[in-house]
Amino acid sequence: MLQYKRVLLKLSGESLAGDDGYGINADMLERYAEEIKGARDMGAQIALVIGGGNIFRGMSAAAANMDRVQADYMGMLATVINSLAFQDALERKGVFTRLLSAITMEQIAEPFIRRRAIRHLEKGRVVIFGAGTGNPYFTTDTAASLRAIEIEADIIVKGTRVDGIYDCDPEKNANAQFFSDISYLDVFQKKLAVMDMTAITLCSENSLPIVIMNMNQKGNFTKLLHGEKIGSLVHGELS
Repeated sequence: MLQYKRVLLKLSGESLAGDDGYGINADMLERYAEEIKGARDMGAQIALVIGGGNIFRGMSAAAANMDRVQADYMGMLATVINSLAFQDALERKGVFTRLLSAITMEQIAEPFIRRRAIRHLEKGRVVIFGAGTGNPYFTTDTAASLRAIEIEADIIVKGTRVDGIYDCDPEKNANAQFFSDISYLDVFQKKLAVMDMTAITLCSENSLPIVIMNMNQKGNFTKLLHGEKIGSLVHGELS
């Protein structure tokens, strides 16, 4: 029995790069596609948002004196490249998908229409949301939160390479404190790097729970959907 029927999974572009550090690692793509297929086969309705940092990061380019708006649009196109790669990996496994883009590019993707996205999910298709929100100055974390709310997802899952939320980087500090359960307000007050503040605010105002979990641990995603305690849960009202 699934605890979460409709879920939005957010993956960073860097997660697709794996140990390569740049571009798309075929092994990582295969691994994630297999996890998503397993969850879909159990009856879960799955939507995806994938970052573009493995190809181009708008904020970094803006910091190097590129025009921020131009840099962000380039970052949005990078997310579409990753989305196309993910679509191919899933369909090679027999999973029907639809790529919906916030920027019109009719030769390769459908335009984002909320009702159409929900209908695709109801038909058992994995829906991939590309090009962020279609607007500069908004991250793919914010895009993931926005789309999750629009499709009435039960939960948003951010897949990372660590086990959940810590008070500092556990890969650099062995004494980092782990939070298995935390409120939106505590995320704000402790300035934890969960998602950007706009994304957290959207989730808080719409009572959308967030789980941060290790997506590289095989089986974690399906265990979570069945209600097992995996990763860190962010929930509660923002006061």
